Amino acid sequence: MANNVISAFNKFQTENVNLGSEQSSSARSSRDWLISQINNFPAFFPLYKSQHINFGSFARRTKIPLLNDIDIMIALISSGCTYVEDNGTIYITVPDNSAEFSRFRHDGSEFLNSRKVVNHFVSKLGDINQYSKAEIKRNQEAATLDLHTYDWVFDIVPCFFTTEDIYGKTYYIIPDGSGHWKKTDPRIDRQRVTSINTRLSGNVLNTIRVMKYWHSRPTMPQMGSYLLENIILNYYDSSTTCSEYVDIEIPKLLYHIAISIYGDVQDPKGIQGNINNLTYDQKKKISDKAVSDHQISIEAREAEGNDDHKKSIYKWRKIFGNDFPEYSS
Repeated sequence: MANNVISAFNKFQTENVNLGSEQSSSARSSRDWLISQINNFPAFFPLYKSQHINFGSFARRTKIPLLNDIDIMIALISSGCTYVEDNGTIYITVPDNSAEFSRFRHDGSEFLNSRKVVNHFVSKLGDINQYSKAEIKRNQEAATLDLHTYDWVFDIVPCFFTTEDIYGKTYYIIPDGSGHWKKTDPRIDRQRVTSINTRLSGNVLNTIRVMKYWHSRPTMPQMGSYLLENIILNYYDSSTTCSEYVDIEIPKLLYHIAISIYGDVQDPKGIQGNINNLTYDQKKKISDKAVSDHQISIEAREAEGNDDHKKSIYKWRKIFGNDFPEYSS
């Protein structure tokens, strides 16, 4: 219950949109403990410990409940391996005398098999006493660890950190889900979120999370959290303001989404190209929902401006559903 729009949004964000501080702290502690265990695996791959990196929406602080996955990249030392890139696929060549990686090559090939590398992670995770009853498996690019005692699973991705290319750039190379490898760089995603959020007084993260909640409701096709996040960041990248009151930002973002969902959305890392792979029908349904909710949000803002908080809260509940607090005088 809430008697004004500000208190309604504060309650909504605290109870439904933002991760709790206790849960976040527990998740970070368990993640860091897991990394320390991996760092001490006996008879394992040589580790480039200074280049391990946390990635994904939890690391970028754009995650909303439920906290169902935590992503970690564990860097390996290449130990004489080299790579070439062909049409986006990375092929890692393992020397015959490589004690570390020779048994993880594709059968009858000199190339490193990312599936075998991930499977080795899976087998080693099972050696941790505390995880003896956990569910551990390979899931495409990652070794997935489900402890059952937590709400989340860990997705552990082995990777290599490259030397500088001719442009002075470095990358992370991760499994591509098909046995070979691909480039990525979560540093760019993380720095982009931090830079834009800092420039706009720390208010962007709240708007991203609220809009992710809006999109998570079963009222439209799902576009993927990363795509939505970048559509919103593209808006704020050229904006000079972002209010601390998210209800002021919502009409602008709904309008932006309604238009932008039809166009290309370029990978900010400059690796994947256009990341908007939705069908036209999916784009139209998302756009139509954004247009409809944009109109309702305008009406909600007008009602608040007229000091009719009951009507405004009723309108916001039409957008966000029954988790948004009801009005109470």
